[in-house]
Amino acid sequence: MSAADTRTEALLVTGGAGFIGSNFIRWALAERPAWRIVNVDKLTYAGNLENLAQIAEDSRYRFVRADIRDRARMRELMGEGVWGIVNFAAESHVDRSIESATEFLETNILGTQVLMEEAREAKVTRFLQVSTDEVYGSLGPDGKFSEATPLAPNSPYSASKAAADLMARAAFHTHGFPALITRCSNNYGPYQFPEKLIPLMITNAMAGEALPVYGDGCQVRDWLHVADHCSALGVVLERGEPGEVYNIGGSNELKNLDIVRVILESLGKPQTLIRHVKDRPGHDRRYAIDSSKLQSRLGWRPSIPFGEGIRATIRWYQENTLWWQRIKSGEYLEYYRRTYGERL
Repeated sequence: MSAADTRTEALLVTGGAGFIGSNFIRWALAERPAWRIVNVDKLTYAGNLENLAQIAEDSRYRFVRADIRDRARMRELMGEGVWGIVNFAAESHVDRSIESATEFLETNILGTQVLMEEAREAKVTRFLQVSTDEVYGSLGPDGKFSEATPLAPNSPYSASKAAADLMARAAFHTHGFPALITRCSNNYGPYQFPEKLIPLMITNAMAGEALPVYGDGCQVRDWLHVADHCSALGVVLERGEPGEVYNIGGSNELKNLDIVRVILESLGKPQTLIRHVKDRPGHDRRYAIDSSKLQSRLGWRPSIPFGEGIRATIRWYQENTLWWQRIKSGEYLEYYRRTYGERL
């Protein structure tokens, strides 16, 4: 049992209605029964409380609709007793950041800074900044990103995440703030918003629609099942060294086109559904993560091979068609309009 398990304060999870955040909350409630969770989410388009319907009535869980940029609200929540913060709250879709970067700068940078300043005043003892390997830029055919790789972001999204990481680093070195930073490779698994590659391809294939593949489809990514990511975050939150960066990778390097073909084959759909479309500007060619630091220092290992994970993910989308159909139709947003009125 960790020291945190003896506390009466809560763990504040921001962006907990999103894909990784909601998976982490379910992991925490299942694996850390002494923890209490306060989930703060603004409920932008990618936030979906249906992701957490199974645990909504758990006495250890509380949802608060709020914007992390709202300093007064964050101060109020932390004043109720918070031992740690896991910051998932972020605008995260590269294509949307290319269309307009403003919301990415406001949420990913300013929002993170507000959280850290209020956490420092409240004497929060752990602050986990959940980041991405995209801050490192693009790799050639060889090598991997280590924690010492210089930051070289190539999209407005990754630039905003790199800036937030640097502010967390600065808070540690300037104020002794207990910031930890994780940078993960591409995640996949249940409850992923269907604008992302794997759920988009699965749901389009299930509906018999075209599967749009950027450029030649030979961009390489290191794929990490979200359950492995959540367990790694738990390890870093409990045992990581403040001021340190920890890379989290799945050691599953695959071309986008190969993943699309696996999905079509698994669903018994024809390869003719693939449609190559114009590549997006600044599209990084290859990512690969060296997570040896996390493995050697904290003893974490990924446990879900990609073949097993992708089959389970495909089954989940097959068994939860209403969930993704409601998102694609926009119907899921009606619940928030009825419950909360106008969006923040």
